[in-house]
Amino acid sequence: MISEFITGIRFLGRGFAYWRTRPGLMALGLIPGLISLIVLAAALVPLLASLGVITDWATPFADGWNPFWRNALRVAFGIVITIAALVLAGMTFTALTLLIGDPFYQRIWRAVENDLGGDVPEGDGGFLVALGESIRLVVLGVLVALLALAIGFIPLIGAPAAAVTSVLLTGRILARELTGRALNARDMASFDRSQLFAANRGRLLGFGAATQLCFMVPLGAVFIMPTAVVGATLLARQVLDTPAVRPTSPPHA
Repeated sequence: MISEFITGIRFLGRGFAYWRTRPGLMALGLIPGLISLIVLAAALVPLLASLGVITDWATPFADGWNPFWRNALRVAFGIVITIAALVLAGMTFTALTLLIGDPFYQRIWRAVENDLGGDVPEGDGGFLVALGESIRLVVLGVLVALLALAIGFIPLIGAPAAAVTSVLLTGRILARELTGRALNARDMASFDRSQLFAANRGRLLGFGAATQLCFMVPLGAVFIMPTAVVGATLLARQVLDTPAVRPTSPPHA
């Protein structure tokens, strides 16, 4: 499992090579991320600036506490809110960027597919598919953010446990979504897709977790998205081209 996890991380690293071989194409992939960043910053910055007011409002029961414990509680609560907000912002950023940048990322995806050779599908799922997946990604982001918020209230270990859990969960979701373009283009059935993901769980988790951690670096999400699209395509093609793990749909009744 650990070796598979590390292999997944390496696929993200392989995506960086396209900045050297196709710099113009990769640079185009920065445009959707910049637009999404501006939109999300308009919502996230005021939230983070108001953390003090929010934590005071949410913990009125601590007003009469010893100042040390009151401040400690409110700082911890602020950290948990920040983690949940960043999780939701990261997922929303990905959904919005993939939707806005569908034409850009389709060109990147197709360039990688052509470089790899073999049977390259004509379509990639279409705008409606991209819209549906973006909505699903935001909904899943809300659920993960709520889970992180709940875990964050566990005494002593809440904040780090929430951070680790959110990175792993969002990483898994990101990996499934980013590899989805190659699978959608091939009209892969839901059963086959689930089998494929199950057979390559470690690689998908490693790739997704590495991508999510890069997204958490300031401006990292903007610059890493084209690389993540390349890495996800490389990962999807490898698992699709490996007979040992290629799934087979059950016969229809």
